[in-house]
Amino acid sequence: MNRALAGAIAIAALAVAGASAAQSLRWPDLRDRPRDAGVDAPARRIAPRTVMTAGDGAAARLRLVPADDAVEAWVDNLLAGPIEVVVRAADGASPPSDPPLPARGSIPAQSSALLARVAHGHPRLQVAVVPGSPNARPRDVEYAWPLQTGSLRIQQAWGGGFSHADEANRHAVDFAVPTGTPVLAAREGVVMQAEDGFADALPGDGDAALPGRANFVRILHDDGTMALYAHLQRGGVLVEPGRRVRRGEPIGLSGNSGRSTAPHLHFVVQANRGMRLQSLPFRMFGPRGILRFTDTQAVQAPAGR
Repeated sequence: MNRALAGAIAIAALAVAGASAAQSLRWPDLRDRPRDAGVDAPARRIAPRTVMTAGDGAAARLRLVPADDAVEAWVDNLLAGPIEVVVRAADGASPPSDPPLPARGSIPAQSSALLARVAHGHPRLQVAVVPGSPNARPRDVEYAWPLQTGSLRIQQAWGGGFSHADEANRHAVDFAVPTGTPVLAAREGVVMQAEDGFADALPGDGDAALPGRANFVRILHDDGTMALYAHLQRGGVLVEPGRRVRRGEPIGLSGNSGRSTAPHLHFVVQANRGMRLQSLPFRMFGPRGILRFTDTQAVQAPAGR
């Protein structure tokens, strides 16, 4: 999975001309990968792409509202969990504002915040959004096996060379699994974000024909960390945002959506470390005992060791 998915940063540029403007932001975006490996694609060093669409998976909305002596920049959090945002000028030089741009803030679940009051005119602003609170305090938790299977096959583990080298996915794991396999919550939490409208990749698709986005569920844990379950099949999300799920509860069906060359589940635990997502090491109890991952492979040991 590349930076756009794991980093989950969306940018929108909006202008105001005497009336309020609004757009929605969404992610993830999965890009090219080698065709001979059923894993996520390697990240490309590209600038964030402007995405302004509404619907399931929307993250936030920037509203520029004319006031008596300024234009107010409001950001609406559309997720069932906190986000962190930065509002800045889109054209380089920042217009006079209170506070000065760039303006940064955290917004609780499904609420709004006034980030800045910008001097009158036609300001062009952009907003960067990262899910989660920068105040997350991860606890040492043993995660449950996230698949309704009795077998284990890992296609790419921590530090995988295809696409697990960036900070947001360094400790991600790709579990090979047939399409339609039930995906289970590895830890109790609240469904923060979900998307299931994208088609699976088809056998024989060339890189250019592969769908660009993956279906996923993001679950917020009580300590502020988040688990991402990605590459679900189209229509394969079984839970709605805002719902609290138990450990072991079905949350989706595995698939091959996004830039994926074979069906698999991409699982990663992340925390917001101040406008950036960082993947976290985790322990997991697998089909045959405790799973201990390294940066190059997954090692299984009997329970209790």
